[in-house]
Amino acid sequence: SKVKLTVFREDTTEPLEITVTRDVIKIKSARARAEGDDIAYLRVTQFTEQTTDLMREEFANIKKDLPNLRGVVLDLRNNPGGLLDQSVSISDAFLKQGEVVSTRERNPEKTKRYSAISGNELVADDVPIVVLINSGSASASEIVSGALQDHKRAIIMGTKSFGKGSVQTVIPIPEHGAIRLTTARYYTPSGHSIQNKGIIPDIEVQQAKIESLKGNDKMRSESQLRKRLENLQDKKEKEKKPTEGKEKKPTEKNGNGSKNNGDNGNESKKTDVDSADDFQLQRAIDLLRGLNVYTNIKSEK
Repeated sequence: SKVKLTVFREDTTEPLEITVTRDVIKIKSARARAEGDDIAYLRVTQFTEQTTDLMREEFANIKKDLPNLRGVVLDLRNNPGGLLDQSVSISDAFLKQGEVVSTRERNPEKTKRYSAISGNELVADDVPIVVLINSGSASASEIVSGALQDHKRAIIMGTKSFGKGSVQTVIPIPEHGAIRLTTARYYTPSGHSIQNKGIIPDIEVQQAKIESLKGNDKMRSESQLRKRLENLQDKKEKEKKPTEGKEKKPTEKNGNGSKNNGDNGNESKKTDVDSADDFQLQRAIDLLRGLNVYTNIKSEK
């Protein structure tokens, strides 16, 4: 059936009337993509019954695009939470073992502890992880980020989370009703309560927009100076490879005016267009690649 919505907006003087058709909206709670050929980006929007299975399936689909996996970004921004068991299983995908979360009621004897099970890991232990959170990350999102932070399995980046650390129980009542009653609190593996405090990121990064300032750098480089010394190594390499760079394929334009370098559009599949405008995501990717460079330097020493 159709329904007419009357919408008021700040920039208009008259209300807008919009007609929409009612339908069942199926939300894909997890998705993944490759950022380049070395970073896996996993986005979890909420914790439903299928979230963990869907996340694992999505990751399996992009593994072929990640020949040099150097890190994983788990994006929990604006994720309001959901099912407790799914937050535990998502954490289990990145933890080898250990407690994920505990729930404590008024009666100490009713404390429940949930732990990771060895063998369920999605990626190897030496693959670094960055978890992105913000003020919209709540409940189950805070359980996952708190568990990975306490076990030092991931670096938490972004802004402080929402701070919902309470457990609700639905109690049926006569005449087809129910009461949603707060019955317990969540605690991270280290024993910290999330309630009214949230998860504090290890690296605070506010969302921002970066613009390049062209033409402001007036300094000249060495290569622009007259009578400069040439790089002897470059000169020797050019002498060894005199034909290098002369047999490049011509750059063609396809029907929509975009350039085609013979990759059949595969390059565009690796990174979504929006990722370049996501400042927090770019900082997470930079951090993961930086950690990889640092690790390689240490191993060479």
